[in-house]
Amino acid sequence: MLSVKNIKFQYDAQNSFYIPDISLKAGEQLLILGRSGSGKTTILNILGGLLKPNAGEVKLGNTMINELSGAKLDKFRGKHIGIVFQKPHILAPLTVEENLRLANFFVGAKGERNLELLKELGIYEKRKSKVTTLSEGEAQRVSIARALANHPQLILADEPTASLDDENASIVVKLLQEQAQKFNAALIIVTHDQRVKDHISNHIIMGGLS
Repeated sequence: MLSVKNIKFQYDAQNSFYIPDISLKAGEQLLILGRSGSGKTTILNILGGLLKPNAGEVKLGNTMINELSGAKLDKFRGKHIGIVFQKPHILAPLTVEENLRLANFFVGAKGERNLELLKELGIYEKRKSKVTTLSEGEAQRVSIARALANHPQLILADEPTASLDDENASIVVKLLQEQAQKFNAALIIVTHDQRVKDHISNHIIMGGLS
């Protein structure tokens, strides 16, 4: 379902990243571990179509993501890929529910599961609240909900446990796993947090710059 082959990427002539091949079926999970500067976020951005590789292919289903551009890429990403950023990328002037509806609007989805999703993530009672009134943990859950609002085939999470204690780190990883299972979506978590290995045994380690 997700196939990543022969990817090469470099920000400048001196520094290039080693990026391993990846093959995941629907419903499978992968943990990408690495220290700061190892290329974890770079590979997440390539998988999500936010960065174009210098060579190689990123294929989701029958679509070659790295060959898309402009509006076609934006629409494909919005419909098929859910990204949970390290810092919640949600719009402060809007309510929780409005943030999800905005994600639906961009791809022409109806958002029938939005309220159910907020219930599953434990923030249903915050649906009419402005984002500015939420705690850090609540904002992160809204970020997860928005990433899942359009029933993605691929869920990408960047350091979702970085600022959490053991209990809440475990809760967030399990929430991501449960939602991925509901959608039969592939889940990839990139992190330096070794605790996540307790939940996802399938992992690769980024080697860093060469």
